[in-house]
Amino acid sequence: RMLISFLLLLLATTCVASVGVGLWVIGNHFLTTDIPAAISHPVRLWVLNCIFQLLITWGMIFEKLRICSMPQFVRFFHDLPPLRKHPDVVVKDLWFGTIPVKLYQPKASASGLRPGIVFYHGGGGILGSLKTHHGICCNLCKKSDAVVLAVGYRMVPKHRFPVIVRDCMVGTIHFLKSLNTYGVDPARVIVCGDSVGGAVATILCQKFVDRSDIPKIRAQILIYSALQALNFQSPSYQQNKNMPLLSQNLAFYCWCGYLDISPSWRSTVLKGAHLPAEVWEKYRKWLGSENIPDKFKKRGYLPVSHEPLNEAAYLETKIILDVINSPLIADDEVVSRLPEACIVSCEYDIVRDDSLLYKKRLEDLGVRVTWHHMEDGFHGVWTTIDMSCFYFPCSSRILDAVAHFIKEL
Repeated sequence: RMLISFLLLLLATTCVASVGVGLWVIGNHFLTTDIPAAISHPVRLWVLNCIFQLLITWGMIFEKLRICSMPQFVRFFHDLPPLRKHPDVVVKDLWFGTIPVKLYQPKASASGLRPGIVFYHGGGGILGSLKTHHGICCNLCKKSDAVVLAVGYRMVPKHRFPVIVRDCMVGTIHFLKSLNTYGVDPARVIVCGDSVGGAVATILCQKFVDRSDIPKIRAQILIYSALQALNFQSPSYQQNKNMPLLSQNLAFYCWCGYLDISPSWRSTVLKGAHLPAEVWEKYRKWLGSENIPDKFKKRGYLPVSHEPLNEAAYLETKIILDVINSPLIADDEVVSRLPEACIVSCEYDIVRDDSLLYKKRLEDLGVRVTWHHMEDGFHGVWTTIDMSCFYFPCSSRILDAVAHFIKEL
């Protein structure tokens, strides 16, 4: 009888806690989250972000209780839904050594070799998986009539910088050296990624510029990519700090988690005191807000002066100056030799300006760029392409733009 009473008490406590956490998330969402009027289906986005924030909140609670980390908790739940089957696409789960990959091939026979797309999923280095981006890869395979290889990688909390890039490099090189096996044209291999996956795509392009033992990358496709880890006060960071699905709080959590930097430096970083004045001056020509067209500052932008250097913060955060973390600041000699790019930016995205700045850098150095800006887009919108209840038309427009770019190569 005592055991039954204890179990009932535990159940009641759990129910009360669940209701309390849910109400707190909804209330906090009302007070702090911005849902722009320009977004199609704003209620749908509101509900989607509420669910996402609820998972993060429970993940934080479990992390505080030392049951599991927040990323592990959220990844467990976002990988639960069964994968949708696409009858026109053959999907295979493979391993390239220790790297898990998914291979997507059109079911219809081909008269010749197909383009090959190496895809890297986003998630800030802490979330996302081969499952969350399954819909993107299936649709990309079918729409572009290409072979798609999605590369998995190890993540926080067990694995931090630079594991993501290393894992993706190993998987990509393995694929590049076995293109014949998969019916891929060596002259039409494209790297593609969203968010941090877009960063991986261009980092590998930079790493491969001098490689003669593997086929040359034909093009890079960067979807709302995070391309620099220095500046948290660009116009898009100010305008979109409370936007779904990537807020300033989550962006900073990802930054600290992947780079193993203490969250206590947040206020120092936001004030720009984590880097010396000479570093800011050196990279101003590429990161300065003057490189961003004025129309992207109309929703509000207040230039922030950098405070004096905090030496301790600099010693811990200077890893951000490595081009593996900030490919946007790579040398001209490298960037000028990169393959042509398709860049997609979203208006209501905290890292929107990374795409705008990289677009300008590439164009200034003579690299061809095809750019698409989604006026009603937000960070993570492409992953909704197969979510029937949470589908946003913007995701299909991104797919169409990418598929058209690939077919024109």
